[in-house]
Amino acid sequence: MRVDGDGWLAKARRVPSPNFDPRPAATTIDTLVIHHISLPPEHFIGDAVERLFTNRLDPQAHPYFERLRGLRVSTHFLLRRRGDLLQFVSCEQRAWHAGESRLLARERCNDFSIGIELEGSSARPFTATQYRRLAQLVASLGERYPLRFIAGHSDIAPGRKDDPGPLFDWRRLEPVLRLSGIERPF
Repeated sequence: MRVDGDGWLAKARRVPSPNFDPRPAATTIDTLVIHHISLPPEHFIGDAVERLFTNRLDPQAHPYFERLRGLRVSTHFLLRRRGDLLQFVSCEQRAWHAGESRLLARERCNDFSIGIELEGSSARPFTATQYRRLAQLVASLGERYPLRFIAGHSDIAPGRKDDPGPLFDWRRLEPVLRLSGIERPF
């Protein structure tokens, strides 16, 4: 897997989201933020997540979706349970995935991070395929960007977010993080 000069991963299916904007000038992209998502909650089939990130989610299609009406969010990558990888926003652009957030002394994590959503929840383990593909993605991103940190959404927005959750096994990423020089500062 390789990220091109425009910030797109060749092996990912592109699903362009309108929910992004330019990063601040001279921003170094040095952080990965891991999330989880399923729509509706605990539902892992269908295209509701794609529709959310592309502003096409019908609020009347499921009772849960009404609370998402008008929400404008995105991510750089979505890793489905079976390993399919989708990209919504170029890594060179700022995706709207972290919201109000802080990593160490820096606020506004969207400015300097790449968001990776795993299809899943806090109530179920992630799949072996997801961990394998995530490790490949981290390695590819580490070859293109000077990554220093990796964090869960819960790390950078404590009390507000709980993903990737207690069932995310950070140890499964240790080999690629060590090789890439990326640390989890928590």
